[in-house]
Amino acid sequence: MGQENWRQVKEIFGDALQQTPEERPNFLDRVCRDDKKLRSEVESLLASFDDATSFMEQPAAEKVASLIIESKHLEMGKRFGHYEIIKQIGEGGMGEVYLAKDNKLDRKVAVKILNEKFANHESNLNRFILEAKAASALNHPNILVIHEIGETDDIHYIISEFIEGETLRERLGKSVMNLGEVLDISIQIANALTAAHLAHIVHRDIKPENIIIRPDGFVKVLDFGLAKLIGQKNRSLIGLDESTLKQNDTAKGVIMGTINYMSPEQAKGEQVDERTDIFSFGVLVYEMNTGQTPFASDSISETFANLINKEPLPLARFAANVPNELQHIVAKMLRKNKDERYQTIKGLLADLRELKENLSFEEKLERSAPPNNENATAILQATTGDVNKRTAETQHSFLQPIARKPFAAFLFAAFFVAVVGFGYYFFVANNNVTDSDANPLKSIAVLPFVNESGDANFDYLSDGLSESVIDRLSQLPQLKVIARSSSFKYRGENIDIQDAANKLGVQVIVTGRIIQRGDNLSIRVEMVDARDNRQVWSEQYNRKTTDAFAVQQEVAQTVSEQLRLKLSGAQEQKLAKRDMVNPQAYDLLLKGRFISGKGGTDNKKKAIEYYRQAVAIDPNYALANVYLAGSYRALVGHSVLNPKEFNPKAKAAVQKALELDPNLPEAHLMIGHQYQDDWNWAAAETEYKRAIELNPNLVAARNNYSFYLSIMGRHDEAIAEAGRTKELDPLTLGNRVAFGLALDRARRYDEAIAEFKKILEVDKNYYGAIYWLSYAYLDKGMYREAIDSFQEAIRLGGDNPSNQIYLGASYAKAGEREKAQAILKQLETSNEYVSPGELPVLYVALGDHEKACASFEKAYAAHDLQLQFLKVDPSFDPLRDDPRFQDLIKRVGLP
Repeated sequence: MGQENWRQVKEIFGDALQQTPEERPNFLDRVCRDDKKLRSEVESLLASFDDATSFMEQPAAEKVASLIIESKHLEMGKRFGHYEIIKQIGEGGMGEVYLAKDNKLDRKVAVKILNEKFANHESNLNRFILEAKAASALNHPNILVIHEIGETDDIHYIISEFIEGETLRERLGKSVMNLGEVLDISIQIANALTAAHLAHIVHRDIKPENIIIRPDGFVKVLDFGLAKLIGQKNRSLIGLDESTLKQNDTAKGVIMGTINYMSPEQAKGEQVDERTDIFSFGVLVYEMNTGQTPFASDSISETFANLINKEPLPLARFAANVPNELQHIVAKMLRKNKDERYQTIKGLLADLRELKENLSFEEKLERSAPPNNENATAILQATTGDVNKRTAETQHSFLQPIARKPFAAFLFAAFFVAVVGFGYYFFVANNNVTDSDANPLKSIAVLPFVNESGDANFDYLSDGLSESVIDRLSQLPQLKVIARSSSFKYRGENIDIQDAANKLGVQVIVTGRIIQRGDNLSIRVEMVDARDNRQVWSEQYNRKTTDAFAVQQEVAQTVSEQLRLKLSGAQEQKLAKRDMVNPQAYDLLLKGRFISGKGGTDNKKKAIEYYRQAVAIDPNYALANVYLAGSYRALVGHSVLNPKEFNPKAKAAVQKALELDPNLPEAHLMIGHQYQDDWNWAAAETEYKRAIELNPNLVAARNNYSFYLSIMGRHDEAIAEAGRTKELDPLTLGNRVAFGLALDRARRYDEAIAEFKKILEVDKNYYGAIYWLSYAYLDKGMYREAIDSFQEAIRLGGDNPSNQIYLGASYAKAGEREKAQAILKQLETSNEYVSPGELPVLYVALGDHEKACASFEKAYAAHDLQLQFLKVDPSFDPLRDDPRFQDLIKRVGLP
């Protein structure tokens, strides 16, 4: 529609609003005459305008309204109440926004004024009021804060915080954004949307104009004016309509500014939900990386067509060095079918955080790498693939309050285990062999093998092969084998072998490359003595993929003959064992493990489907049953799956695995988890110890055993196990956090605080370290530091009841009881699940022991897992002499 047409629609629509509904047909007859298209446009706007929800859902209607309704500007110095207007800073469809001074509190605020003509319609006034209520309900650091709503001198207004900074639109216009900046902004936006979605509020108008970036990089999401409640009744919330800053002057420009960020379901007028925000957010991330939106065209109709039918071009077409993970994330956000997108913003947030963490580590690695030296000893080129093909860590959720670590239990019946014996150093005998050369080497790291097939679809195979090598070697007690979560950080074409070995604390490095062409498989494996960068052994195997198990046996037997380590007969048999596993089932297990390693709820669900298929194809595949059980348990722990249905399924799968292979360490680890959840403490310890006996390098088993020992009060043993975990997985910050947690539980607070601060020197935004540092401060009695730290944890990791409980306890112990009481009231009326086993922390801090004990009884009845901390949490010290508390500890079975 041309500019003249828009102006004509504007004039007629504005005049029609002054007519009663009964008078409008005759009025349109007079002014539109025979122009059916013009009348249709006006009638469409009038119809949606009369329906407040519909009108606000249609961006075109909203933007026309912003052109039609003339503003009655407030002059500088105008006062109403205790607010004094400074200047106008923005305008939107419903009114204007001014910068003002709050003379009572001596601060700058933003004042949203409802336009006089717009306010004449009762539906608009109601919507304006409800927006403020919705915004005030969204209490989150990344969402604009509403201070007040009121009316004076016939002026309806909303008072909000004033944000110094620039819109994301303004930032995009300055220069190309680097990847770190894009991820930082994206994670903060995702945090804000998480809070909104938890309140069942969908924003529906995510775009650069609605994002403000403060000078310190902190992000605020504005304008919940199109927000909509999803599946909630009896709540008077619609959302916040913070007006956007001025955009293009033409109607076409204004409309395009919204259409470019719409979801396909919005464009087609279908029902929207949280996934609409995810799509619009995807457009935003795309634009931050490329400088343009993925569906924009020269006309509105073409843009709509692109939005509904056209797939976006890859990010790499417009931006260099885009990680594959980011391309996958954005592509999934922009799926046309909302059932194929991320289903929750939490899953998306997890993927963004993992990508940022991996990139941060690799940047530190590059900075620490020594410069190239032409005279230096030539180093082994560990990989030749794209440096941006990274796999996310799989171990991080162990340190969350309730959820446990994903079960990093590896022991694949190796499909392509071409290098089982490479952990044992073999030096070809000659006259110059020294005593040190003759001695066996006792530490090894297997770096991620490189997929040289030219097809990223085979990445799962190269990663799976590397992991299988790690799993097999890990079973030997004579050998220290670095966990994949540390060794897999070394990807790229120019890995410094000596630097990697030093950081990983090993003597030997193994690398590999694979090529798959149809049914043909080529595997090249190399082993390097990192002490002098000397290649010790290499071999290439060319086979049919159907011969993979034969290759495994051949390699195992050949290498075992060359090992310097003394192996028992049982160990030699274990290495050379031919695993009778269906090759297709093994391939499915590798795919499941690969997709699960990417993190996020959706990927965990996909992994379950792969594991189910593997078990269906090969019911006797013990490891597939274990991974299926582990995935069930992980999603139950994150409240994604129903525990009543899936906990029994997890137990059945583990029991099946043990029947098939009584010596499978991962199965014993899983049984240990289940016993611990059932408060069968002695049986849990037996299983953890058995898992470690079968696989001394199984990081997940040692980590969880350390946690078990800690909650049992056996602190020296817990710290020792956590220290061993750090050795086996030195580059995973989560393991260092676990070590700090063990120190905190032992009440060695100064050491725990020092450990957490060292982690933050590596990554100042590492959530796990900030989260547990907050607890250490609280436990030590450093209440002001605890308050600040918990607030930072909330900013980085989003709000949740657990954070609120301990923040409230910090306020109470710091003497700020009103703030603590306010948090308690919010928790007691929250629609979210609040653990009755954790809420007593706040009750005790406020001195209400009766409510604490009553809440504990509810927790006991619900078998709340938080009760496992009763023995060691300092928060409960004031209750330790209470007979009711002592009885509770006995009933839970804690020693």
